[in-house]
Amino acid sequence: MRTIFAILAVMLASPAQSDPLPTADAVFRQASMEQIQLGQLLFYDPVLSGNKSVSCATCHHPRFGTSDGVSLGIGDGGIGLGPNRRADAQNPPEQRIARNSPALFNLGASEFSVLFHDGRLEFDATEPSGFRTPLGADMENGFDSLLSAQTMFPVLSPDEMAGHYSENDVAQAVRQGFFTGPNGAWDILAKRIEAIPEYYEMFKKTQNTERDLHFADISNAIAAFMAFEWRADNSLFDRYLRGSATLTQNQEKGLTLFYGSAGCSTCHSGQFQTDHGFHAIGMPQIGPGKAARFERHQKDEGRMRVTGAMADAYAFRTPSLRNVVHTAPYGHSGAFATLPAILMHHANVMASLDTYDRSQAVLPKVGFENDFAVMSDTEERAAIASANSLKTSVLSPDDISNIIAFLETLTDPVSIIGRLGIPNKVPSGLPVER
Repeated sequence: MRTIFAILAVMLASPAQSDPLPTADAVFRQASMEQIQLGQLLFYDPVLSGNKSVSCATCHHPRFGTSDGVSLGIGDGGIGLGPNRRADAQNPPEQRIARNSPALFNLGASEFSVLFHDGRLEFDATEPSGFRTPLGADMENGFDSLLSAQTMFPVLSPDEMAGHYSENDVAQAVRQGFFTGPNGAWDILAKRIEAIPEYYEMFKKTQNTERDLHFADISNAIAAFMAFEWRADNSLFDRYLRGSATLTQNQEKGLTLFYGSAGCSTCHSGQFQTDHGFHAIGMPQIGPGKAARFERHQKDEGRMRVTGAMADAYAFRTPSLRNVVHTAPYGHSGAFATLPAILMHHANVMASLDTYDRSQAVLPKVGFENDFAVMSDTEERAAIASANSLKTSVLSPDDISNIIAFLETLTDPVSIIGRLGIPNKVPSGLPVER
């Protein structure tokens, strides 16, 4: 039963609080434990990458809050995990991955209807598949959820999982534009899994059929695992909203700022602190950007690359803040290494862009040059600044400290550890990154 204090906290919180607090009632898709356990093995198995050297966990590891602990990661062509990842001398990477690896918490909740920093995958009832993607009709069918459909993309990316040019059969199919259908990239991967007896038997059991395996079957299992493993809806803040916990004085002050004068909840709304929208907030651009390789610039225009609308230039999806104290670096390019730094950027975007401290970028040293080409280009930096939609605000050191105290209440300890954890081995026999 709610205490009188909790009721008043949720309804009123403080005279300075202007936005209402959310409710802790997220809805999650359910799956069988057999499918979840199968997905766990697939998530950590490098067999799904072209060169059999990169797994989903390489860039989304529980050790780094389901991200990789760096600003911009290295997929194919790398060895090791997180900040210690380095180039494979026998097969070095061609470039860094263009965007920061996002955390995976609560992606199984029904409210997540758009994925990726630029939202290139989203629900769309007008599409035959129910999803809108850059692939259009050239995509697999049979996905149980948006989260399942998400896995189509990393396995096609040369820099992430596919490998480059003619290094392997998957990379060759990708280069030729063969994604779906017989001998397409997804079909090649499905056949790889099907050829491993333990996986084949597990799929027969979970699906109760002996039909040929499809890539969507693999995706559905991985999505079921992610939704189960990293469900994070029992933080101190969730319990506070349900009336079963109280906050400290500093946490209360931070909550009041977050939902009041600091304006954080304008975009970071809802139980998981995201409006699932797209906003240009003048984030510094580092690394290769999302430009095509033949383009000379390194800028990343975000949502505009999906919609083509100038109004969407430099806008990126509002990230959820669940477990945010464990998911540094921050921003679509991972430009900020700490919470105080990203909070001060939100408070004064122009000053932050002009004085950006490049040393805080966490970039594995693999011999790439011009990581800060955009930040060194006055015109490009001005374009990012001109698109900014945030107003300047004043945050004192105490304000920053209190907001961070509130953000700490968004940590769900069970989700940080993970419910199943890292398997000791996977059916392919390939090494598991621990």
